[in-house]
Amino acid sequence: MDAAWYDQQGPAGQVLRVGELPDPRPGPGEVRVRVALSGISPGDTKKRRGWLGSAMPYPRVVPHSDGSGVVDGVGAGVDPARLGERVWVYNAQSYRAFGTAAACTVVPASTAVPLPDAVTDEIGACLGIPGITAHRAVFADGPVEGQTVLVHGALGAVSSLAAQLALRGGATVVSTVRRSTDLQLLAAPLRDRAVGLDGSDPAAAIRSHAPDGVDRVVEVAFSDNLELDLAVTRIGATIAAYATRDPEPTIPFWPMLFDNLTIRLLGSDDFPSEAKQQAATELTAAAAAGELIIPVAEPFPLDAVALAHDQVDADNRRRVLLTLG
Repeated sequence: MDAAWYDQQGPAGQVLRVGELPDPRPGPGEVRVRVALSGISPGDTKKRRGWLGSAMPYPRVVPHSDGSGVVDGVGAGVDPARLGERVWVYNAQSYRAFGTAAACTVVPASTAVPLPDAVTDEIGACLGIPGITAHRAVFADGPVEGQTVLVHGALGAVSSLAAQLALRGGATVVSTVRRSTDLQLLAAPLRDRAVGLDGSDPAAAIRSHAPDGVDRVVEVAFSDNLELDLAVTRIGATIAAYATRDPEPTIPFWPMLFDNLTIRLLGSDDFPSEAKQQAATELTAAAAAGELIIPVAEPFPLDAVALAHDQVDADNRRRVLLTLG
């Protein structure tokens, strides 16, 4: 099969290889997916370059955890009726060597999620890491109906989906972007309660939309935004953070304690399996209902995988995909 891989960590153009690998075979409880599109997330490029001193988890890695395609093989214990089923895939390269940057990938049957006819392969390939992280950020602490959720970085892959899922869950959503000139780029349902963080008083602007304070915060820049978050949260709020600029942020312990705040840190590879499955079910339903807007760039061909990785690292606002089908 055609595939991309790396045998050592480093810059994309130096370590990524494209060529032929043997077709994988599904084991018990697994399915093989003929990949149409492979979704690339920042976590994939960080693993490749050895971010934070991470080492090669396997001698050879076929990258990318997300994708979409068609089941073309089943292992023992899997219903043969799944053959020919359109699916989207998550966690393909989570604690596994071979992900979706290949013509075929083998995954546990539970992580190949049926993809409704109304949902394109492009959207399916974008649901995995960002969608499940977004769902966990919003719903890990229970339903949000009737609550106010502040979502930072709402043009990013995770936060954009978090804002849309929170709206779907019945929350009032206040979203932020780094620059006020970018407010017009938000999806229409988010523009009415949106704030540019470069304004003169973003806390007051957020409070104008949430005078009683926000119940939950979805945070992409924990170290940078913590002071702002403390200025707009109500007692008992939760800050769910999936990224930070400063890897060792300091926190004002006593003010946070007196406000009974909860800090939830989100590492997507190790979410509980039941949480991932619930997220997958609800993401699929939202996509089928046409309630998810996901900007997608023109897919890269497999032989341009290094360029695709560089595009992800350039902080592109559109999801980056590889085409394999």
